Amino acid sequence: MSLALKTGDVDVSVLVPAKDEVDNLAEFVSQCQAALQEAPFSSELVIVDDGSVDGTGALLESLADEHDFLRVVTHRSQRGIGDALKSASEVARGRIFVFYPADLQFLPSEIPRLVEPVRTGEADIITGTKQGDYEKAFVSGIYNRLCRWLFGVRVTDLNAVKAYRREVMDVVPSRPDWHRFMVVVAAADGFRVQERPVTLHPRRSGTSKFGLGRIPVGLTDLLSVWFQLRFGRKPMLFFGVSGAVLFIVGFLVGVAAIILRFGYNIGLRPLLDLVLVLVVSGIALFGFGFVGEMLAGSREEIRSLGRSIDRLANTLDHDHRS
Repeated sequence: MSLALKTGDVDVSVLVPAKDEVDNLAEFVSQCQAALQEAPFSSELVIVDDGSVDGTGALLESLADEHDFLRVVTHRSQRGIGDALKSASEVARGRIFVFYPADLQFLPSEIPRLVEPVRTGEADIITGTKQGDYEKAFVSGIYNRLCRWLFGVRVTDLNAVKAYRREVMDVVPSRPDWHRFMVVVAAADGFRVQERPVTLHPRRSGTSKFGLGRIPVGLTDLLSVWFQLRFGRKPMLFFGVSGAVLFIVGFLVGVAAIILRFGYNIGLRPLLDLVLVLVVSGIALFGFGFVGEMLAGSREEIRSLGRSIDRLANTLDHDHRS
């Protein structure tokens, strides 16, 4: 097979978010051309300039003029990797997507090996397992252990390069930074997940876009994803049970307060305050549960409508081709 032109069908689209990577992109594109032109599938490279201020945009325009397999998407301001992947997927033509960074810490020569299990139907998503020295190995290790414990996805590294079917993007919420949970969300939706080792190389130029300030964001996102996957379709299971427990505890405390007041002539004002807090909190949580159930029902209707539209579009496309 060969590298794809800017028009026509494509088997594999390599999606590359790039923020201030002017010193790496020329070499990265050159290595992609060398790695993909002999691959047994047609491919294209989609690079997203995510609000760069170092000349990345101008370089990408020049590279796109030189290479027919390269397509460029531009964000006027930085929107993050999640939005960059979404923008790239909207213009990509491949049946299989590959998420790859532009910093050359992962070499493009490993792309065909990542893609092959997806092409052959062995898996729906392949996540790379970093091999080599990693500066943030301790933090990454904690994150991956938490994910394995909370979500039950038995892969070593959830946040490296990936190859996956195009349909995976349909189940991953378009929310900031949630690309890191692509594997667990896809696995929860029934997609088959496997891993393959990938070599991690030292960054050649530029600086990492991730610092310690990302840790609190990552932890809160982790809890949010866990809650969405566990209770997103049945919010009453969380809010209703919690509300019922609080209400029952408040009722029992109220009974105890009445017994103490009228049986032993002991009046404890704090007990009455506790009763009010527990009962009101229980009723409020129950109310949240009902509202959540209505929102979950609306979301399911929207999903059903989207599937119907996809089936209609596929039918019309099939009729048009025949």
